[in-house]
Amino acid sequence: MSFDGSFTHSIKIELNQLLSSGRISKINQPYPNELILTIRAHGKNNNLLLSANPNFARVQITAVPYVNPAVPNNFTMLMRKYLSGAILNSVEQPKNDRMLCLNFSSRNELGDQMELGLVTEIMARHSNIILVDKSNNKILDAIKHVGPDVNRYRTLLPGAEYIQPPKQNLQDPFTKKEFSDISSLVKGYPNVDVLAEQLKHTLQGLGNDTALALANYLHKPGDLNNNFQSFFAQFDKYKPTLSKLVNNKIAFSAFPYPHTKENKTYGTLSELLDAYYTQQAQRDRVREQGNVLIEVVKKQLKKNLNKLKKLTKELAATNSADEYRIKGEILTTFLTKVKRGMSSVELPNYYDDNKLIKISISNQLYPSENAQKYFKKYQKAKNAVGYLSDQIKLTKQEIDYFENIQSQIELANPEDLTDIRSELEEGGYLKNHDQHRNRKNKRRKISKPEKFTASDGTTILVGKNNLQNEKLTMHTADKRDTWLHTQKIPGSHVIIQSFDPSEQTLQEAAELAAYFSKARNSTKVPVDYTRVKNIRKPNGTKPGYVIYDSQKTLLVDGTGEIVNQLAQK
Repeated sequence: MSFDGSFTHSIKIELNQLLSSGRISKINQPYPNELILTIRAHGKNNNLLLSANPNFARVQITAVPYVNPAVPNNFTMLMRKYLSGAILNSVEQPKNDRMLCLNFSSRNELGDQMELGLVTEIMARHSNIILVDKSNNKILDAIKHVGPDVNRYRTLLPGAEYIQPPKQNLQDPFTKKEFSDISSLVKGYPNVDVLAEQLKHTLQGLGNDTALALANYLHKPGDLNNNFQSFFAQFDKYKPTLSKLVNNKIAFSAFPYPHTKENKTYGTLSELLDAYYTQQAQRDRVREQGNVLIEVVKKQLKKNLNKLKKLTKELAATNSADEYRIKGEILTTFLTKVKRGMSSVELPNYYDDNKLIKISISNQLYPSENAQKYFKKYQKAKNAVGYLSDQIKLTKQEIDYFENIQSQIELANPEDLTDIRSELEEGGYLKNHDQHRNRKNKRRKISKPEKFTASDGTTILVGKNNLQNEKLTMHTADKRDTWLHTQKIPGSHVIIQSFDPSEQTLQEAAELAAYFSKARNSTKVPVDYTRVKNIRKPNGTKPGYVIYDSQKTLLVDGTGEIVNQLAQK
């Protein structure tokens, strides 16, 4: 479902309960459209995520780790200036709209009391995070600036007056007291789908799923007023639920909706949102931050695929090499029958029962010169076979390399992109604009591989990119550890930190190797495993490329079900 006004109502209640009177201790902006406030409340530190992401805008407490940029941007610095040490007084929601205002008390440089409002507008591509001085209703800053050339109704720039988004002529369902209009809608629209659409145009803060759930409630036996009020009362006493819809899509809600199935409940709404959004938001952040890398990889793949097509065509053309040799030998044998000035000649082909073969020749050359011309064509085609075969092999390796990087980007966390960028820069595929800066810097630090825990407690490490793979296998792993990799399929290096892993641990590690590979979401994926001591890296090969021997093979599914299971241990 969408993060609609009714769900925002529940989040408001949860945040007031968990964070009210808390003090801000840290402010970070790990991603362009997202702010994280660390608020200490009731003896506990809580990371409050405010997101203005166009696809995943929301407000929640998150337990998902994040990595901060090396240098904070101007917006972060301004937030720290005004909000560091501020006390959260309350969280408000205007009339069930998709907005939350965090009201803070703080002090300025002179020590004077300030009342500030940090407004998060959860409105798809128009989502924003705005800091407002409540004494004069002036905007101090916004995470997205909106000038008068973009929006004449309201300007979201520092110094401008803060104006709320245009109000809709809709009723707040949480304060509604009279229900005759709702009764008329129920009688006029017996079909729940049509009724749901009408309810969206009557009540504030109803997403598609909430409107459909309300329509089902209103058609239940009993008093309509009670059904209406009991439905919205559940947003106050929420039961965070992750559900499957009839189309097998996943949805979240403040409580189980009638049209859902396979419901799973969580302790808090924020835990529910972490479960729902983590993977989707992570992929979106990777796409957002790795857009340049994705384009470079696509360009290189396209170039090499075209090159392979051209080389294959040229190699096919060399199949006529023997034909050139035969014609040259026949011309040499029957030179006396060839006269200068002829443009073609028919001669017996002693390689084919002396059947006549027509040979094109140049009327400007002597017969012997025409024969030598065919021998030269033969030698050129023969030499081209070796060259083209080598080039086709190298081009296929490049295609595998970039398909592997493409898979790595799809599975990467935002912090893994730095390694991939460095690798592409070192390979000359991406220009390094900082190559002449910071020459005195120490060797580049490679991010850590992902860590999983097998069912028996054994640690399993998974390299998420080529630089991680190489460091993990060639430098970090013990020679007696077990190494796994998909057979002849680009993928991650997986290390079991055990000298004698159990069969179950091998199976689990193999499933991880299959998931973190190009064969992800496939079944019966062959995964090789061997001791690290059997791994070798040929000189001059690309990062992460190794050869190995003494391996055994497992067939596993790469569906990824094991990932969450082992990551939670």
